Amino acid sequence: MTDDDQDRDPALQFAALCHRRGRKGREVLLVTSSRGRWILPKGWPIDGQHPRQTALQEAWEEAGVKRGKPSKSALGSFESIKRFDDGEEIPCEIKVFEIKVQSMSKVFPEVKKRKRAWVSPKKAAKMIGDPALRDVFSML
Repeated sequence: MTDDDQDRDPALQFAALCHRRGRKGREVLLVTSSRGRWILPKGWPIDGQHPRQTALQEAWEEAGVKRGKPSKSALGSFESIKRFDDGEEIPCEIKVFEIKVQSMSKVFPEVKKRKRAWVSPKKAAKMIGDPALRDVFSML
């Protein structure tokens, strides 16, 4: 990241904090990034879609959430660095929307690109590499 990158406003992304009631309490859904790190499904704004709908769309594409109920407003946000495959890095603000998962699919657009895992919020915080994202789990 260059000094010029630090001066620009962060780009905006929307993330899906998918959760369900498991046998031992609340579980959250993590997916792997293209580099194998555990993350939340997230993506860029989609023209004509409300941010919560974009988060739900990303949950479908990246994690196979077939049906879910997104929160009306963001749970919170955090800043991170988006790293592209070509090595470019840009600052991002990521707004996080809770999604109560109602059903999942075994077949989804990025099924061959990602792993997914249902874990407790405490375990998720340990699996996540980004410290700012770890703080999001304390909001649950």
